[in-house]
Amino acid sequence: MDLRQQAEEIVAALGGKENIQAATHCVTRLRLALADEGKVDKEALQNIDVVKGSFSANNQYQVVIGQGTVDKVYKEFIQVAEVGESTKDEVKETVSKNGNPLQRALKTLGDIFIPILPAIVTAGLLLGIHNILNNPGIFFDSASIIEVYPQWAGIADMIYVIANTAFAFLPALIGWSAVKKFGGSPLLGMVLGLALIHPSLLNPTDYASAALEGNAPVWNLFGLEIQRIGYQGQVLPVLFAAWVLAKIEIFLRRKVPDSFQLLVVAPVALLLTGIVSFIVIGPIMFIVGNAITDGFVAVFDTVAPVGGLLYGALYGALVVTGLHHTFLALDLQLIANTGATFLWPILALSNISQGSATLGVMLATKDEKLRGLSLTSWISAWLGVTEPAVFGVNLRFRYPFFLALGASAVAGTFIAWRGVEASSVGIGGVPGIFSILPGSWGAFAIGMVIVIVVPFVTTYLVAKRKKNV
Repeated sequence: MDLRQQAEEIVAALGGKENIQAATHCVTRLRLALADEGKVDKEALQNIDVVKGSFSANNQYQVVIGQGTVDKVYKEFIQVAEVGESTKDEVKETVSKNGNPLQRALKTLGDIFIPILPAIVTAGLLLGIHNILNNPGIFFDSASIIEVYPQWAGIADMIYVIANTAFAFLPALIGWSAVKKFGGSPLLGMVLGLALIHPSLLNPTDYASAALEGNAPVWNLFGLEIQRIGYQGQVLPVLFAAWVLAKIEIFLRRKVPDSFQLLVVAPVALLLTGIVSFIVIGPIMFIVGNAITDGFVAVFDTVAPVGGLLYGALYGALVVTGLHHTFLALDLQLIANTGATFLWPILALSNISQGSATLGVMLATKDEKLRGLSLTSWISAWLGVTEPAVFGVNLRFRYPFFLALGASAVAGTFIAWRGVEASSVGIGGVPGIFSILPGSWGAFAIGMVIVIVVPFVTTYLVAKRKKNV
């Protein structure tokens, strides 16, 4: 295969070299910043031998090439397109300038949570294992594994300590990632997050109890009483505080001479942000966060099936727009406030549903290239990453995408009616059952059957009738 010619065809299908602003690649895909994605000739791109699929996600246009081959194609591609080699961060910075203010805000939120997602997902999976060991009635009547086999108790407790760390110190993780995104020093963001959950501060639940008893601790600042409350598990307080910290730090770095920066910039920025956080940002964002979660809880308490129907039907569409990152913050807020989230189980089923539709396409098609793309996309979706399935396969033919939405809406309605909740955020696919509270495993399993069977069968039958795959 002449890779130079293949690269030339890709550049032409993308709208020419003048439409290509920056280019990098990952293990399997070219990741591109384009001036106008509307100029892409998707049909021509799809017919190029080396291309296995393409899709747009987070304002990046991604061309699926395949492991190993993508490195060789990329070297030819940057020469033909006359663009230099770029890092992933440089491509992200280029595309961040595109889109409307809402899109840029949502992308910023995604850029903050995506780097810490592996820690959160890993913690969720480990907490699921802890639940299996610690909860009664799973394998033995009215008894847990560690009650029947006490020698496992130490292991179970150790797993909990390791797994719960990401959630216990969540503000530190968010502070690190957020300040880095906003252009400040990540280490200061981590310290700020830790300050908001310092052991000397009461968590919100204990503070509420202390307030009822009339002995809630406060700081007295020149006659102004400030609550000595921590923000354990909270998302919004540290997000806004991180933005303030980064802006103060950037301002001071411009104004303070280099010889004094070490003594002035970090101490002043952290001190000012910390004081403002405890006086203004924390209390206000705590109220806002509680209001948002209370609103969702009220909906699911009163009309749970309707909430499940809407979220199940819309989550796949939220992935297309990038809005789905917003709900990760809400899941974490729900877990902090109530100990569990009813949204994440629906997310997990939605991911499985999109993968099942892709599986239907794979078995219905006679196109070897589409079959290979569908195979990898199906596995990826069932393991929680749906973008290849959604953008590379399902939206291409449209009906697999909408059939998957319909199935996830039905499954979401059912599990919301049954009150299925997750104790943590884990892998948003088939392994997601480990994050579900053990008492809801049966109902969640029925939901899994729905999103495995219905999208697969309906997509396969429609594809065979249409004969367009």
